[in-house]
Amino acid sequence: MSESKGLRALPLAAVAAVLVAVGLIFLYAPTEQVQGDVQRIFYVHVPSAWLSYIGFFTAAGASVLLLRGRTHWERWDRIAVANVEVGLLFLSIVLTTGPIWAGPVWGQAWAWDARLTSTLVLWLIYAGYLLYRALTPPGEQRARMSAVIALIGAIDIPVVHFAVSWWRSAHPDPTVLRAGGPDLPGSMLATLGVSFLALLVLFAALLVLRIRIEEARSVVEMLEPAHV
Repeated sequence: MSESKGLRALPLAAVAAVLVAVGLIFLYAPTEQVQGDVQRIFYVHVPSAWLSYIGFFTAAGASVLLLRGRTHWERWDRIAVANVEVGLLFLSIVLTTGPIWAGPVWGQAWAWDARLTSTLVLWLIYAGYLLYRALTPPGEQRARMSAVIALIGAIDIPVVHFAVSWWRSAHPDPTVLRAGGPDLPGSMLATLGVSFLALLVLFAALLVLRIRIEEARSVVEMLEPAHV
């Protein structure tokens, strides 16, 4: 009963946290002097990128455990696919908010530079992961091949993150995860932190719900042969 209450509370906590973050983004964070109000997309764009990394790295970790042994592969497969789906959702937010932000600032919504191109490649890999699962009968073979795709996708994450350092890029240099520490005013950094925590709670809520759906689907798949 307590677990059920906790699961019901998590989405509500996510909604409350997101509303607090939105309030800080529009009422507390200062307007950036050069970019203006469009810069407020930063507080959604950057945390969404970080959370997509977390989802894909977690999926890769679950995939390694799946490939290492033949027991409990169903559990690791459920964790992997749930993290890929939620991670892909947040990466879609990144690819949507990025052009909206870039249009007024760069004068064009999309530039085929290293960061943007490698991010699109990352999205395509994990979209392919889900497409493969949708077109393949469930079972251990599908789970193992999916795990391989998840690991291939994880290789692209460092490329995405360090692209602005490795190659010439229209994308700005990191302002938070940098060697010398964050290069942001305190109010902006605080707003970014709250936004990240709010989206993290939302990520967790979606992930828990998604894993529960996979568990229910597994039960249905086990029962189906009995009715044939």
